[in-house]
Amino acid sequence: MTGSRRRGPDKGAERGGSGPEGGSATVPGGRRKARPVLLLGLSLVLLATAGGGWLYLKLGGNLGTFGQEGVADDRPPDTSAGQNILLLGSDSRTGGNAALGGGDKDDIGRSDTALLLHVYADAQHAVAVSIPRDTLVPIPSCRLPDGTWTQPKPRAMFNTAYTVGETAEGNPACTQNTVEQLTGLRVDHTLVIDFKGFSDLTEVVGGVRVCVPQDIYERDLDPKRATRGERVFARGEQNVSGRRALDYVRIRHGIGDGSDLGRIKRQQAFVGSLMKKIKEDGLTPGKLLPLADAATKSMTVDPGLGSADKLLSFAMGLKDIDLDNTKFLTIPWRYEGNRVAVVEPDAAALWHALRTDRTLDGKNAGGRGEARPAADTSPDAAGPVDGTGTTVTVHNGTTTGGLAARAATRLTEHGFTVSSYGNAPRQDHPVTLITHGPGEAERARTAGRLFPGARLVEATTPGIDITVGRSYAENPGDGPEAPASPQPTGVPAEVADGARSADDDLCDDLS
Repeated sequence: MTGSRRRGPDKGAERGGSGPEGGSATVPGGRRKARPVLLLGLSLVLLATAGGGWLYLKLGGNLGTFGQEGVADDRPPDTSAGQNILLLGSDSRTGGNAALGGGDKDDIGRSDTALLLHVYADAQHAVAVSIPRDTLVPIPSCRLPDGTWTQPKPRAMFNTAYTVGETAEGNPACTQNTVEQLTGLRVDHTLVIDFKGFSDLTEVVGGVRVCVPQDIYERDLDPKRATRGERVFARGEQNVSGRRALDYVRIRHGIGDGSDLGRIKRQQAFVGSLMKKIKEDGLTPGKLLPLADAATKSMTVDPGLGSADKLLSFAMGLKDIDLDNTKFLTIPWRYEGNRVAVVEPDAAALWHALRTDRTLDGKNAGGRGEARPAADTSPDAAGPVDGTGTTVTVHNGTTTGGLAARAATRLTEHGFTVSSYGNAPRQDHPVTLITHGPGEAERARTAGRLFPGARLVEATTPGIDITVGRSYAENPGDGPEAPASPQPTGVPAEVADGARSADDDLCDDLS
């Protein structure tokens, strides 16, 4: 990741979206560029298995670090008893990456793949959340190479954060700032790993077992080919390593709807399979040293992990996580054209579960006792509801017409100011969800008393939004006013059901 010339400001927009209509970059010779897929997950595998005094001598000289000057001052509070690690893949063309399909020779550094790994405080569970590269998110103010800071962007593609400053090294601090603003979680460590590390690691472990849902041909890897070409992968389970492993994890057009979202599922399965292989093979020093050496030579970390002793201490805290308790999922999403939009309040419920060290099914994984209990939502329900001074928005989360207007009228009658109302992006909400920003829980609970059975969800952005569900359509709340239900400790069933574990069947749910 050394110097390169700057590219034009519009070039990033030409790289295509995550949806079926998105494009794909190519390298000379017509082969599509391999994405920085799974490079990040491999750092999890390494760190979760590392140990031994040799680490101090061998790995310390390998690690590169990036500066922390660009990390924002207004970071989320450190409320979780667990740890959050941001894993980024780099497509740098330097250091042997060009031969493996890395970025263009004169290109800037970019990261097209990101995982936010939450390691629970009990050191027995972990969840890795994929953030698609084309997710539309707010990009906060970020530091440029000359020391100045950019203006925030209210809505931009997630992967553009890494390109801020247009340097060969990329901008991991800006990506970290973006993730912290998006999730409300404090990122404890950030790691960047490149193609060379990925390729070397898969060869060191003797290959990784994968499942290919259907025959794959050369044109599936390079859609610009005039003919189908030769078959490069046969349908079924097989072992892959090196460049062949890169080809597998970059497959997009030949499977499913051709989207990046489908590819993410296969990448998650790949990381799980790699973790399983390493654990089954055993971790003798003779096997572990080449693995760790290959990874750290291609890894850039934050200063908090920039020495062998710090890396060892961190790694030893991860080694006991069980495969079945290592979950992979994608941030709740929906298509918005050929881009990806975050689905709320599902995403807010996910971030809340991680902040409170709750597993996807709501169980406490905070070690001894409760890491952070769910919010107390049992105020005295006696007396009238007074919403004076509280502004809310209202959305209809059902197919019942006029429900948002009915709810807005009820809120106005109790003193609330309704700034707007209309239909929610989804009309399948079973219960009313009240999303509120930091410090607004009490006002949200007051509003919730008008909607029996409502659930409260804390978001990272200010404001109170009420999405009425089927429960309100069936019972509009003309009876006694009651407190809203406590904030859910788990995540919505449709989000949890979409997760896979590192021990799942290789061929299950690959698109």
